[in-house]
Amino acid sequence: MAQSERTVIGSPPPIGTQRAGEPIQVFFLPKGTAPLPTVDRAEGLEIFSTDGRRWIDGASGPVAVNLGYGNTRVLDALDRQARATPFANPPAFESEANRRLADMLSGIAGPGLDRVHVLSGGSEAIESALKFARQWAVVTGRSSRWKVISRMPSYHGSTLGALAISGDESALDIWRPMTASMPKVPAPFSYRIPDGHDRESWSAHCLERLEATIQAEGPETVLAFIHEPVGGVATGALLALDSYYRGVREICDRHGVLLIHDEVMCGAGRCGTFFSHHRWTDARPDISVLAKGIGAGYMPLGLMIAPTEMQEAVTGAGGFAHGHTAVGNPLACAVGLAVLEETLERKLTENAARIGAYLRSRLDGIAARSDVVGDVRGAGLLTAVEIVDDKSGKTAFAPERMAAIALCRIAFSKGLILYTRRTNGGRFGDWVMVAPPLIATEADVDEICDLLEKSLADLRDMLSRSA
Repeated sequence: MAQSERTVIGSPPPIGTQRAGEPIQVFFLPKGTAPLPTVDRAEGLEIFSTDGRRWIDGASGPVAVNLGYGNTRVLDALDRQARATPFANPPAFESEANRRLADMLSGIAGPGLDRVHVLSGGSEAIESALKFARQWAVVTGRSSRWKVISRMPSYHGSTLGALAISGDESALDIWRPMTASMPKVPAPFSYRIPDGHDRESWSAHCLERLEATIQAEGPETVLAFIHEPVGGVATGALLALDSYYRGVREICDRHGVLLIHDEVMCGAGRCGTFFSHHRWTDARPDISVLAKGIGAGYMPLGLMIAPTEMQEAVTGAGGFAHGHTAVGNPLACAVGLAVLEETLERKLTENAARIGAYLRSRLDGIAARSDVVGDVRGAGLLTAVEIVDDKSGKTAFAPERMAAIALCRIAFSKGLILYTRRTNGGRFGDWVMVAPPLIATEADVDEICDLLEKSLADLRDMLSRSA
């Protein structure tokens, strides 16, 4: 072969090597998947493709685009910061955007959550929280504590550390040899509760299992308990009884266990309070994690928020032994600051509570009319619709039927974007997230719900034909 014909490692491939008809996003899609629509532009809740189609985003992308698309305040902040400097190396510089974002967030979070560590996404922020908690334990004479208890089911991110604490057996089937096995306790489900329990007794049982697991593992070995105060895709917007959150806090205090709130999806105003712990003044976390909505889809952004005394213990022993290239990135901080200011000034947290109540009423109406909707749950503009094969028996569809994924595809064909993720291979049931941006109006909710109801009818017909 002539030198000119050889493929040189590191050289760019010839133009046009993408195979005809193959989607560019081949790493995420099964072989044979048709090419995806090419996005042209987006504004508010609307997304348009280059071939003229239009969708309404009923899920804020992956429950992240809190402000909708095309927010001029955020875009202007992004432009200004990019022109000033898009990057400042963390060991050498701070930035005004980083400082202002941290100050505003710590003020909103309240006493005990006053140090903000800026990262570039939810998985990274969860990973940082785990490592920060462990380093704090080591430098304060608690080095025997390393186990992190979480719930089954749960999902806390895609990095190996985050997967190790996630209650997702189907994911761990692949990655288990590369992760440390961590203890799990049952989630306080409000629907399809095990036989012999009602909601109150099952919630109490879940608290008993947390206490018993700490005792069985050895309290001196347990570092933290982590949960989503309002569930994400692993539990379908699960909101437990108030007594559950108080009970978790009491158990953690009793055994010297840190409580970590994963607010990657439920935080940043989505559930009607900016932080979910504002719903329960007696259930505050020791460490809180935000992502998704705080960057609102405009920049990758995640945050870990911790107490000053923990931060000072770690930095006093030489500093946090963990870092990433984009820590404290001024471009991401400028976006986060603009998102935060927009959320506060436009009272979008309050709008999430008000429009969330309207959304819930519309979804409850759909559930009353549909024989495939078993449950509607959530808080604010984080809601889920659980679909079932037998409504009276609360029987889930067989996992191989992938009912939630089918519903999302049907809705997409009608111009509605929903969101789902299969956890544990679907063995806990099927749900789709209905979580429009915090700027949503009643008219937006009406369009979303009308399209959803039509999609549910088509799903019922499709599954009945294939039964």
